[in-house]
Amino acid sequence: MTSAGRVRGGRQARQAQRAGATGAPAVVPGIKRAIPTYDLFGEEGLVRIEAAIDTLLQEIGMEFRGDPPSLKLWRDAGADVEGERVRFPKGLVRDIVLRSTPKSFVHHARNPARSVVVGGNNVVFSPAYGSPFVYDIDEGRRYGSLEHFQNFVKLAYASPWMHHSGGTVCEPVDLPVNKRHLDMVYSHIRWSDKAFMGSVTAEERAEESIEMARLVFGTDFVDRNCVIMGNINVNSPLVYDAAMSKAARAYARANQCTVVVPFILGGAMGPVTTAGAIAQSMAEAMVGVALCQLERPGSPAILGNFLSSTALRSGAPTFGTPEPALGSLVIGQLTRRLGVPLRCSGAFTTSKIPDGQAMLESAVSMQAAVQCGAHFILHSAGWLEGGLAMGYEKFILDADFCSALHTYLAGIPLDDNGLALDAFREVGPGKHFFGCAHTLQNYETAFWDSAIADNNSFEQWRDAGSKDVMRRANEKWRAMLQAYEAPPLDPGIDEALRAFMAKTKESRPDAWH
Repeated sequence: MTSAGRVRGGRQARQAQRAGATGAPAVVPGIKRAIPTYDLFGEEGLVRIEAAIDTLLQEIGMEFRGDPPSLKLWRDAGADVEGERVRFPKGLVRDIVLRSTPKSFVHHARNPARSVVVGGNNVVFSPAYGSPFVYDIDEGRRYGSLEHFQNFVKLAYASPWMHHSGGTVCEPVDLPVNKRHLDMVYSHIRWSDKAFMGSVTAEERAEESIEMARLVFGTDFVDRNCVIMGNINVNSPLVYDAAMSKAARAYARANQCTVVVPFILGGAMGPVTTAGAIAQSMAEAMVGVALCQLERPGSPAILGNFLSSTALRSGAPTFGTPEPALGSLVIGQLTRRLGVPLRCSGAFTTSKIPDGQAMLESAVSMQAAVQCGAHFILHSAGWLEGGLAMGYEKFILDADFCSALHTYLAGIPLDDNGLALDAFREVGPGKHFFGCAHTLQNYETAFWDSAIADNNSFEQWRDAGSKDVMRRANEKWRAMLQAYEAPPLDPGIDEALRAFMAKTKESRPDAWH
């Protein structure tokens, strides 16, 4: 995708906001970062953490459980393999990552206008992922279903600020565990035309997700281009179980993107110190990216980070706290030294409802993600209860903040219009700018405008029903679903997908665990 086809700057983003509110969803295929990333550490600090990473990999190593082919790949690459434990000579993992991992790549959508670039100065927002429950303020918390899954796919499609359809936006627990991935992938394809993610819970489910993508894009195109992602979680600390390593290799083997993400709760799956957690996170993620390169050199991959803290008095996870935010900044620096795409943070919170706690914690986490230089930000909208629930109102609130981040990341233009000297010449001292030519020229695009905030007077707000932001968000998502129109899908492709799903489902009995 060329830069000419991408939305640049706050003005274009605000124009897209208005377009998306009045008709078909506006096309905003990612953000071009125009502000610098934040460097927390100098060279000495980064070298010290890199030395700790090397020590972890060389002395302690990692286990690959139940996956002999992964062990063989590492043995052939020069690692020390004893049973399922793999120890890595100094520099081996880093060299493999540097040798062939693409610095950036295009994740193709079935609508080419919605394809996104991952890497470089590009930022991609994607909805939250993996929640077994859903929540709204009318019906409360309940298990997710295929209907809820499809609702969130439609909301992400309708929102200009979600550049990506996501993956398991909520678990459709009304479907068998071994078959629900088919309906999830189909829903992304049928009810959206944005880029999407597939299943990773078993090697065969990863392969079937990829096969469905081949039915949409064609086998030859898929072999040469990324059209689907798989989000792989390390079983922290320092373990890859067979389900994850096999799924990672399945995506890499097909030349599709693997997002490799540790899951570190400080004090539980990692140390309580931020520097130690950073070293662990980088070690675990680098090993996963390197494994994908051993499977197929040059296959696209994203190095992921997931740091969070723990309330040590209770053992409960906490999100949106300052220590993981600082950790994200450093991981951004370390990943830039590797030159690979980064996934970091998200709109995290442990709040059970979309209240002030939820938005404060989410804002802290999302701000760290954009400041650290993340390219792909999963969990950008909808996350509640430490990831256990996908919230309808929370999705709308987060998407609104994402729209503000479009303007923030665009920076401040310094062209003649931005400096506004003609406006000063026209207005002069002691007068106002409301009616001057410069204001009228920039009237529709001058400032970011929230889709759900209430900026009216107290009396106007009271007379309109005294609605809080949760109620306004509730009305917003319901209106979006009411106005939703599905993007077109070739009937032949739709028929092929349905036939593949039916044949695959018939080939095995239902499994619910």
